[in-house]
Amino acid sequence: MASVAFLGLGIMGYPMAGHLKNKGGHNVTVYNRTRAKAEQWVAQHGGCFAATPAEAAEGKDFVFSCVGNDDDLRSVTTGAGGAFNSMKKGAIFIDNTTASAEVAGELAQQAQALGFAFLDAPVSGGQAGAENGMLTVMVGGEPDAFDRAKPVIDAFARMVGLMGSAGAGQLTKMINQICIAGLVQGLAEGIHFGKQAGLDIEKVIEVISKGAAGSWQMENRHKTMNAGKYDFGFAVDWMRKDLGICLAEADRNGAKLPVTALVDQFYKDVQAMGGKRWDTSSLLARLEK
Repeated sequence: MASVAFLGLGIMGYPMAGHLKNKGGHNVTVYNRTRAKAEQWVAQHGGCFAATPAEAAEGKDFVFSCVGNDDDLRSVTTGAGGAFNSMKKGAIFIDNTTASAEVAGELAQQAQALGFAFLDAPVSGGQAGAENGMLTVMVGGEPDAFDRAKPVIDAFARMVGLMGSAGAGQLTKMINQICIAGLVQGLAEGIHFGKQAGLDIEKVIEVISKGAAGSWQMENRHKTMNAGKYDFGFAVDWMRKDLGICLAEADRNGAKLPVTALVDQFYKDVQAMGGKRWDTSSLLARLEK
């Protein structure tokens, strides 16, 4: 049992914090920008909530965060009332936000200077993975901090891997999103083509999913895509945020991402159709408009 704080109770953070309390058996204090959400979490899971990130983090062995973007992350760490202002020496800050590798390196340096560790640990698996405690966690940071944190992270994960030094977790998450973008567009085009050809999509997927074309996206999204339902997963707005991070990093490191850049523009079209909160499989809706 460890003393834990969790900052950010959104779609992902809310169930992740719950697993730390219920499955992990840890003492958990939560913080959320909207206090009512924190009160709701405590009513459901127990534990307690704090008025600021600093209050939540004070004296804790592990402090987790899962917020929106780089600016949100800086706010809950080094901003006024941020967790870095109160964390004890020897503690570990574990950030599950999908953010830039740049901010991960920045915060890792600041944490080291203050006497505690920082791990960038973005997750993949979506809302269902968070609710079921089956997330994949990609970690950047020092091996000793990773070894101490992994048994705690395991409460909401099926796979936890150390990818390298600070920022490596975020870079790995970028690769994850790059791969997903191409897969979803390919699946959308395949279903669209099959419909235009007059084929039974369910029969088609039943066959090709058992071959080289098979993927998680195909298994888990083809039915809802075929039905024109797009409220079952990761939102287009958030995917565009993630792809923007990927493309910015590619500008820095010289990587060529032509398909990623194209799919990002396709998602921009989906946003213009009113699909900002549709899930990422809504690329099919763009083809069918």
